[in-house]
Amino acid sequence: MKRIFAMGEAVIAISVGVIVLLGYFIDIPAISIFRIILFKWAVILAGVAVLIGMWNLFSNHLKKIREWKPDSFYSFTLLFFMLLTIMASFSPALQPLQSGLLNGIMVPVEISLLAVLSVTLLLASLRLLQVRRDLASILFMATTLLVLLGMGSWPYIGQLPIISTWVRSFVTNVLAVGGARGILIGVALGTLTTGLRIFFGVDRPYGGK
Repeated sequence: MKRIFAMGEAVIAISVGVIVLLGYFIDIPAISIFRIILFKWAVILAGVAVLIGMWNLFSNHLKKIREWKPDSFYSFTLLFFMLLTIMASFSPALQPLQSGLLNGIMVPVEISLLAVLSVTLLLASLRLLQVRRDLASILFMATTLLVLLGMGSWPYIGQLPIISTWVRSFVTNVLAVGGARGILIGVALGTLTTGLRIFFGVDRPYGGK
């Protein structure tokens, strides 16, 4: 019986993949309409998965509050702002509160995390030089220092003439963008390979394997 269910799941998954691909490459109204229906089902399932994840997060932190563990204060803060955000999203009277939550809490927290990330990156560069002193470590340290020097505005000087304009722009717009594109190409190839393995029935994550 389990084998029959596994074969049925594989047939359904492969059939859905074939219909979606045919809807992209062949202009047939029936297949295109069915492809849109499948996409809508996928969006609904993704939304249900997000709701399940939110409920799991809510229940776990509520359990910590009930048991009153040492870090229960953080759980209480998370649940408070979680409920406040949900109420501000659905209640028309509280919708002006969304901009206050965004500009007063989210943006300062993100800026603080970026500042901590800069200091952490500099300390990681120093630790890397202590452990391994080679050309790659020196280049990493030098690049980190140049970017940090070029981003800041210094007292009585302002921005550094060459580092803030040409060097930082070259590192961020050429080297960093090139590396990010290479990572995205690798992610795309990995996603394509995984999709093909699922499409041909080699991998069956929908069956729990």
